[in-house]
Amino acid sequence: MNILTTLTETVSAAFAKRGYDAAYGGVTVSNRPDLCHYQCNGALPAAKAKKVNPLVIAGEIAEELRGDSRFASADAAPPGFVNLRLSDAFLTSLLCDMAADKRLLLPLMERRTIVMDYGGPNVAKPLHVGHLRSAIIGDSMVRLSRFLGHAVIGDIHLGDWGLQMGLVIAEMEERGLDAGDVSLDDLNEIYPAASARSKTDASFAEKAAVRTAELQSGDPALRAVWERLRATSVEGLRRSYDQMEVFFDRWYGESDADRFIPPVIDILRERGLLRESEGALVVDVALPEDKEPMPPMMVQKTNGAYIYGTTDLATLYQRKRDFDPDEVWYFTDNRQSLHFKQIFRCAEIAGILSGGGKNAVCRHFPFGTVNGKDGKPYKTRDGGVMRLSDLIDSVTSNALEKVKSSDIEIEEAETGVIARQLGMAALRVGDMQNHRTKDYIFDMDRFLATEGKTGPYLQYTAVRIRSVLVKAAGFKPGAILPPASDTERDLMLCMPLVPDALLRAFADKAPSAICDVLFELAGRFNRFYFEHKILQHPDEERRASWLSLLSLTDRLLTVLLGILGVEVPAHM
Repeated sequence: MNILTTLTETVSAAFAKRGYDAAYGGVTVSNRPDLCHYQCNGALPAAKAKKVNPLVIAGEIAEELRGDSRFASADAAPPGFVNLRLSDAFLTSLLCDMAADKRLLLPLMERRTIVMDYGGPNVAKPLHVGHLRSAIIGDSMVRLSRFLGHAVIGDIHLGDWGLQMGLVIAEMEERGLDAGDVSLDDLNEIYPAASARSKTDASFAEKAAVRTAELQSGDPALRAVWERLRATSVEGLRRSYDQMEVFFDRWYGESDADRFIPPVIDILRERGLLRESEGALVVDVALPEDKEPMPPMMVQKTNGAYIYGTTDLATLYQRKRDFDPDEVWYFTDNRQSLHFKQIFRCAEIAGILSGGGKNAVCRHFPFGTVNGKDGKPYKTRDGGVMRLSDLIDSVTSNALEKVKSSDIEIEEAETGVIARQLGMAALRVGDMQNHRTKDYIFDMDRFLATEGKTGPYLQYTAVRIRSVLVKAAGFKPGAILPPASDTERDLMLCMPLVPDALLRAFADKAPSAICDVLFELAGRFNRFYFEHKILQHPDEERRASWLSLLSLTDRLLTVLLGILGVEVPAHM
């Protein structure tokens, strides 16, 4: 069920019947809910094309729709709007159908195979706050895509084969450290020290470059060291991602794509795409229609080494070979936009994504930054980059304080679980309520509040509904009746908007659309709840109807929160 699609088809048919282009029949949710539930503005462009008064066309369309029992009213309004109100009978039948369906009439799309790249951390480096958005947005898009029926492979794509490994190995040699003695905390200290040293010590920088080349050439001793360091680092990464309830199907890294670099280079050479530029090998990826300069993509450096872009090309080759996807999505910050344009064009020109009867489509979905209250990228108090593990610990600790100060009696064993659920809801919803492309201000106090647009507010609403349903165990739910009040009607009107919200979130690759409908649903439910004494209502049939309405609200909230990776606590 998609109410907007259904209404658009109906209004489009009315335009066609009156001799106008059916394309004018698009219906949207009204921006004046006091006047109507839905509106169509198509009479305005139709009038321009026909050179007539738009109000006349709107009146014709409204007249055509008035005989439709799904509408309580269909009216023309200046300067040329068609205002539509659903009938209570039609609205009630929609909700009864939704409640009776296991999937709540939520959409299923034509199945596609999608590879999603949404992690991107570097081995031997700690996760920092900059990794937050990639993980949260990517994980939610995996959950949404699977719910809509797609086959998804989520890949973390570790940076585990570059210069950082050479720097760490060189620094360990300088300190006389064995890989077996290096802990995760050691790694988190060694890499920054090695990176800083390489900028002032030319001989050390050269040593790190040599170790990198030796490792990538297959030196068995260095390979053993690398495997140990990689395992130590991945253990720490898994711990942080697990805390956020972010999961990956594949923990592949650049090292897994390394063996595919030679065949990729062969393809580029065979197609005549490689050319020399100042000793390096590059591929021209500019197109005649480009409005901005598009520099060539470097594939091999003057010293013969391969770079980040080469590895990404090899990774695409590997993904086509292993998964034969319909689409490959990348979630990274917007600073990498040019890089991915070059990669995708090079892959397309070289035919790396073709074969098997279909061409994989690659898309990059950039996002903004997480900023502090000063509007600058979020940092620690001493000005350093905030580690993600520290951020998670801080959010969870603050949530734990709120749980312990609550008036509700909660067993000691549950407090930690609930604190984690609240903290992760605050973190995830605090991020995702902002459109993917926008920067946002990280405000822990606001994110943890149980009022306003926050994760805990949504959890609190779900807990409130379940509490009523538990208390109503002795009552039997019944058929949903037409609304008995404006607040009940408002709640009911929100529910058919959920399918469209899911499809918009998928189309835009932006979970913020799901947050928007969640906040609307929760807000309308709470207004309904405060106006009505549900369990004390004297009319048994009405009470039974309300219990079914609450159950439907709970099911919708649970599905939507689950897609966002938010759990509903047992108590709040």
